[in-house]
Amino acid sequence: MTSPAKFKKDKEIIAEYDTQVKEIRAQLTEQMKCLDQQCELRVQLLQDLQDFFRKKAEIEMDYSRNLEKLAERFLAKTRSTKDQQFKKDQNVLSPVNCWNLLLNQVKRESRDHTTLSDIYLNNIIPRFVQVSEDSGRLFKKSKEVGQQLQDDLMKVLNELYSVMKTYHMYNADSISAQSKLKEAEKQEEKQIGKSVKQEDRQTPRSPDSTSNVRIEEKHVRRSSVKKIEKMKEKRQAKYTENKLKAIKARNEYLLALEATNASVFKYYIHDLSDLIDQCCDLGYHASLNRALRTFLSAELNLEQSKHEGLDAIENAVENLDATSDKQRLMEMYNNVFCPPMKFEFQPHMGDMASQLCAQQPVQSELVQRCQQLQSRLSTLKIENEEVKKTMEATLQTIQDIVTVEDFDVSDCFQYSNSMESVKSTVSETFMSKPSIAKRRANQQETEQFYFTKMKEYLEGRNLITKLQAKHDLLQKTLGESQRTDCSLARRSSTVRKQDSSQAIPLVVESCIRFISRHGLQHEGIFRVSGSQVEVNDIKNAFERGEDPLAGDQNDHDMDSIAGVLKLYFRGLEHPLFPKDIFHDLMACVTMDNLQERAQHIRKVLLVLPKTTLIIMRYLFAFLNHLSQFSEENMMDPYNLAICFGPSLMSVPEGHDQVSCQAHVNELIKTIIIQHENVFPNPRELEGPTYSRGGSTEDYCDSPHGETTSAEDAAQDVAAEHHTSDDECEPIEAIAKFDYVGRTARELSFKKGASLLLYQRASDDWWEGRHNGIDGLIPHQYIVVQDTLIS
Repeated sequence: MTSPAKFKKDKEIIAEYDTQVKEIRAQLTEQMKCLDQQCELRVQLLQDLQDFFRKKAEIEMDYSRNLEKLAERFLAKTRSTKDQQFKKDQNVLSPVNCWNLLLNQVKRESRDHTTLSDIYLNNIIPRFVQVSEDSGRLFKKSKEVGQQLQDDLMKVLNELYSVMKTYHMYNADSISAQSKLKEAEKQEEKQIGKSVKQEDRQTPRSPDSTSNVRIEEKHVRRSSVKKIEKMKEKRQAKYTENKLKAIKARNEYLLALEATNASVFKYYIHDLSDLIDQCCDLGYHASLNRALRTFLSAELNLEQSKHEGLDAIENAVENLDATSDKQRLMEMYNNVFCPPMKFEFQPHMGDMASQLCAQQPVQSELVQRCQQLQSRLSTLKIENEEVKKTMEATLQTIQDIVTVEDFDVSDCFQYSNSMESVKSTVSETFMSKPSIAKRRANQQETEQFYFTKMKEYLEGRNLITKLQAKHDLLQKTLGESQRTDCSLARRSSTVRKQDSSQAIPLVVESCIRFISRHGLQHEGIFRVSGSQVEVNDIKNAFERGEDPLAGDQNDHDMDSIAGVLKLYFRGLEHPLFPKDIFHDLMACVTMDNLQERAQHIRKVLLVLPKTTLIIMRYLFAFLNHLSQFSEENMMDPYNLAICFGPSLMSVPEGHDQVSCQAHVNELIKTIIIQHENVFPNPRELEGPTYSRGGSTEDYCDSPHGETTSAEDAAQDVAAEHHTSDDECEPIEAIAKFDYVGRTARELSFKKGASLLLYQRASDDWWEGRHNGIDGLIPHQYIVVQDTLIS
């Protein structure tokens, strides 16, 4: 029987699962609402554009008619002159010639504005109508795809719930069977003990009649013991059967759990992005680009002197970018589009085994299942890759249709002496009915085929994601016992766990190291937003204990890495600058003398914990270094303060956010400029410090930092290596941090270990001994007495 406490715990687990699923369901609903709002905003925008150009066309036509009346008024006066010879004579005079040219220019300007009005009505407005129709149609299809993706996701969640319930049920049966088995064992022990006591009380010598009675009693007792043994055997078999079912159910639950987390991650990270990119925004930006370029062409041909006003529109058109719009959308609704927390294993009835059971009798079954999954995945990946190629080819066809460069209307402004009709010129352009009808029919047919392939590809990728997650977990579990220490060592070189004793968080040091090596001259660093997808990927890697920026590869987006660093400080539960010192720091800002202001800031900050001061010193030394490249990166101390102020120091509630934020920015600027006067030096405050040395590898004294290669240092001094221990007196040193050697030549040691140093191998390395082994010791990880250093 399950205890009330365990039953209550089960209810809490189910309730917690239901709550998480409800939150995801609400998030999915909000996503659709958000996309609906975007579609409505687009429709409204296109309607406003149509109304704007319709009104502008009326204005242009009115203006053209007024110019025509103006020109005809004075031309009629000239024609009414009776003396035609006098009129011809007057034409040779420069004032009259100017007058005639002016009237001709007015007539030409009138024709130009008529043409402009006609282009607005018969070219640009129909384009916006077309874009509006296309957007509505594409969004409807996109919404169907999105709804299908959400239905599939909810189906996966429901499957997880069913598997979890099955696991709970079988595990409860197993526990109940175990309890009954133990009860049978106790009865057996009790019965055997009772029989032994009764036999001991009986004497071996007795009359024949009494002996027969005792034999019968003994037979009855043996029969009772056999019944109990038989009952025990049945309960043992029942327990074994239920235990096996519970193990299999738990395995299924863990597999489903892994597949569900993979599906949820894939939906939020990849599917939403693809849905917005390749469905909702399909052709919208390109079509809007074409329509506005038509307007630009007309205006630029009408009057080149209007360049200043039109340049702003040109820039806006040039900046039409689906990727940037999607990025902003996701940033504005970050709470809607950010992935939810992963589903964690919920143990049932005290079962804490959160890993797949790969022992017999289920091991062979898992091996067979892993092989089947591998075979099926190979087939599915090939099939899905072919679908993807077809989909991409179709997408390119659609892009070619919507990006055709047909916005140039310069021919509409070329007039011959015959003064041919504007209508005849415009009718031969893109908007002619036979041309547009054919193009739209081809476009819609291609769109239908593309959405079919897109849906097929997404469904295939969903299935591959789930199966791959199960396969990877099976493969990892089955291969766990076959790992060698060598493979673990190789893995540890790329995945570094964050030690709680390390002063500088890994994400802070790694991002600063990368920027110091590759991004000091990157224009707009910390001001330009990076890719939200890459920011999430890098952030998740750090949260797993990995260092995605390790090594010398420079294939990451610099703005995304800068965004990760800002996001880390912004997401701290307790800001780097606590709120309880806010007023004291704001009082420092009012001081005019910069040196005096720095000293007062120093006094206020010295009350903070040592670890906080070390991180501050490290960060602001880096920002000061970065600001020295402001001519290249356009980020002086004030610009950096604007970027970091809100992340490092939040304004308490009840204060004027605008004025207080300006003071916060001024404070951060002061600390960046005066960081050496604000923070204690390494002798006053022991701990890692940021260094801007000439070598890009030797840049900080942190235990995370990567120093100059030990092998290179050994080669540089190979000729100078001591031949015996008598050539140099050893020096004793103490380890400041833990260090794990990366090569056979480097020594490993713990913090506080005693080391013997023979001589300097380079600026970064010593030759020495630890625990009877000779090797290389990094200088940054040890403390040597000043009196012992030459």
